[in-house]
Amino acid sequence: MKAMVLLAKDQPLVFEEVDRPIPEAGEVLINVKAAALNHRDVWILKGLYAGIKYPIILGSDGSGISEDGRRVVINPSINWGVDPRVQGKSYHILGLPADGTFAEFVKVPSESVFDMPAHLNFTEGAAFPLAGLTAYRALFSKGEATAGQRVLVTGVGGGVALMAMQFAVAAGCEVWVTSGSEEKIERAKAMGARGGINYRSSDWAKKLLELSGGFDVIIDSAVGDGFADLVNILTLPAGRVVFYGATTLGNIQGVKPAVVFWKQISIIGSTMGNPKEFADMLTFVEKHGIKPVVDEVFALKDVNAAMRKMDEGKQFGKLVLSI
Repeated sequence: MKAMVLLAKDQPLVFEEVDRPIPEAGEVLINVKAAALNHRDVWILKGLYAGIKYPIILGSDGSGISEDGRRVVINPSINWGVDPRVQGKSYHILGLPADGTFAEFVKVPSESVFDMPAHLNFTEGAAFPLAGLTAYRALFSKGEATAGQRVLVTGVGGGVALMAMQFAVAAGCEVWVTSGSEEKIERAKAMGARGGINYRSSDWAKKLLELSGGFDVIIDSAVGDGFADLVNILTLPAGRVVFYGATTLGNIQGVKPAVVFWKQISIIGSTMGNPKEFADMLTFVEKHGIKPVVDEVFALKDVNAAMRKMDEGKQFGKLVLSI
């Protein structure tokens, strides 16, 4: 089969003919029709991820056809474990250490294979599993967002942030966004966000607080220097800040403990999700007819161009490979 293989750190992926995976007991072979990129793939390419090995076929997201002919999507959250609150020791994400979806075929545990929502095509089906699962857990399981609450999603344009925004809008929340791009803010508003602000502007947090009145839930992936501002605009009692990444590579600084305990604020970390959350997320996507935003579709052999675009942060939505 054909696959894009990472052979060394900071090197382009190589288009190679490799052996088709042979599923073992409890595994299923999927004929991959589309795969989607995540920032995780870029971190692995740069060597900024634990447990990297070479050669490796990257790719956590995929849709395709199972051996019994079904249109399926893959839950990339493998071997979660018995505790729904936290992943176990054998937990991993598809695409490292196990070969992933940037290939014509991939083998995965049978419990990781789900029927694809009928309203989605293969491109859309590949675009939402990792981002959708991460967003669903952060927004609902950890953030406990409900209809009528005010939700802020930072860095709109990335896959998880957009899914969190779409989920919150569908759930009846009042949704606001931040971005470093005015165009992305306008596109988010066209999709149902109440408003937004450019985090590159001066006093952006103060302006956002004046516009919105403060937030019940904030979903963040950057952390870094601006995190204290997020805590400060949780003006409502018992506000929650949930973060699922740290793209600025900075630590949490400047948060005033008195603000946190007096306002009963919760600062919550979240990553990926358990099997029930994936199933619940699929049900939610089907119920509300949600389609993930796809920025651009590339051929499998052009994955390096897609990786560069993701690294530059130019996309609005998911970058997908047609296989």
